[in-house]
Order: sequence, then structure tokens, then C-alpha cells
Amino acid sequence: MTTFALIGAAGYVAPRHMKAMQAIGGDLKVAYDPNDSVGIIDSHFPDAHFFTEFERFDRHVDKLRRRDEQIDYVSICSPNHLHDAHCRFALRSGADAICEKPLVLNPWNIDGLAEIERDTGRRISTILQLRLHPAIIALREKFAKSNDRHQVNLTYITSRGRWYYASWKGEDAKSGGVATNIGVHFFDMLSFVFGPVKRNEAHLREPERAAGYLECERAEINWFLSVDRNDLPDSVKGKKTTFRSISVDGDEVEFSEGFTDLHTRSYEEIIAGRGFGLDEVRSSIDIVSNFRNAPVKSGSGLLHPFAQRMIAG
Repeated sequence: MTTFALIGAAGYVAPRHMKAMQAIGGDLKVAYDPNDSVGIIDSHFPDAHFFTEFERFDRHVDKLRRRDEQIDYVSICSPNHLHDAHCRFALRSGADAICEKPLVLNPWNIDGLAEIERDTGRRISTILQLRLHPAIIALREKFAKSNDRHQVNLTYITSRGRWYYASWKGEDAKSGGVATNIGVHFFDMLSFVFGPVKRNEAHLREPERAAGYLECERAEINWFLSVDRNDLPDSVKGKKTTFRSISVDGDEVEFSEGFTDLHTRSYEEIIAGRGFGLDEVRSSIDIVSNFRNAPVKSGSGLLHPFAQRMIAG
């Protein structure tokens, strides 16, 4: 039986990881979170040990190792800025790591993790679940056969309340900002479908929203991301809290269905040795890091329509 430890058990995405562990017949041996609102564990692994102090969690993982009850994988659902350190902990504990997006905040952190992989012989896999979505796979296969350049618009607005800005997610140094926190998996998907990025512009960079332009090998992409419910189109205000749209050459790409079991699919691929490793994650980390540090060019003629409206006031 595959055994797991979990860091960040009280996090928003942690239940998806527990469900995936259970679905593949795994066993969660021990979990950690400084917050103790983790009753969800009872629905999956009620016998798992749980700690609110990292030092005690570390000691328990080490005790299992010394008893020859080695943890196979450490799953990481902690705040973004801690992913790097927690991956290092996993590998140094003799386990492989399964890390939520974004794997790290900066591309040079990937180089450091690659060194630890070589030193320990262990592996880091990250959750890039959109690469496993049937609609995205079909899209990639379709455009891989074409030499045409495509016009793409990405709009993603997901409402967040006041709590967001009081949490680590509202601190750029910890979350990487809106583009990193809610956008990194979309950027991975776009480079996965349309090829390597050749140009990356920042058009809008605010605490609540971000916008920019990407030129990929096979596409020119305008994108807009927001956590402000006031940015929702009038057609969905009062009805939905999230608006997601991707259009290619004016045609809407439908992929709103099929998200439910993508974490389980990710775990199945990782256990089978086909997980997405450091090389696969580099492109999206480059995109968000470069955007975070790029000068804002709000006068560009390449603005996303939503960004045009925001800048015009």
C-alpha cells in the first residue's frame, strides 16, 4: 500500500488530495497544519496522526522512517511561499513529493530543487491537472498539427471576500500575487497547448486583478484575471461567483466540465511514474515570475478588453 504524509491539511485544496489518496488505495499516515480545522480527515483517514507543530510532525515522519515504515509520498498543500522548503523536507525525509501549484515562486528555486533530487534520488511531481483534462488534450492535438497562429482570449474571474486580503493569499511575497495564485495553471495550460512563450507583457498588476499579453509559438494571447466580484460580467452577476472563458479565434473552448476527478487522475499518473516533474513546470513559473517583475505597459495596443475598461477607469 502506498503511504502518504500531508502538509497543509486545513487548506482549501487538501480534501482533493485526501480523496485522491483514498481513490488509489493509499493510506494517509500523518498530517500537519498549524490550524486545527481538519475534521475533513475523518471522512477519509480517521486513523491518521495529526500535528499542529511542524517539529512534532517532522519527528513522527522520522520515527516512521527509523521503524522501516517509510512514507512514500509527502503531499504539499501549504501556502505558496513554503512549497520550496516543504519539497526539500520531503526529499530529505526519503520520500517523493507531490506539490500543489505553484511549485515555487521563482525559476531559480527549481534549479535548487533539481540539485536535491540528484542528491537524494527522490522525485518531485506537481499538480498540473489541466494537462489531463480531455478537452485540453484534444485542443493541444488539434493545434499541434497546424502552422497557423491563433488569437486567444483568457478571462478568469473568481470572487474572493475580505478574508482573502487578510490571509497569506493577499500578500504578494507569500502568494506571488493574483497572476501566480489563480493563474499559474492556466499559463501552464496555454504553453502546453500553444508552445513556448516568446514574449510576455504586463498590462495591469493590482492586488485584485492582473492582465497581460503572451506570445507563444502558435498563439497570441490576451489574458485577464481577477478576484473582485465587481469585475464579473453583468450576465452572471448575482447568479455565479466565477466566470471562466477561453476563446480561440473567436470560438469559445468548453472545458467547464470534467474537473471533478483531475486530482485523482494526477495521483494515478504520479504513482505510475508519469507525473509532471521539474522540467514540465518551468514554463509556467517563468511566465508568472517574469510578469511579476516586468514593467507595466498599459498603453499597449494588445490589451484584453477587460483590462482596457479597468485602465480607462
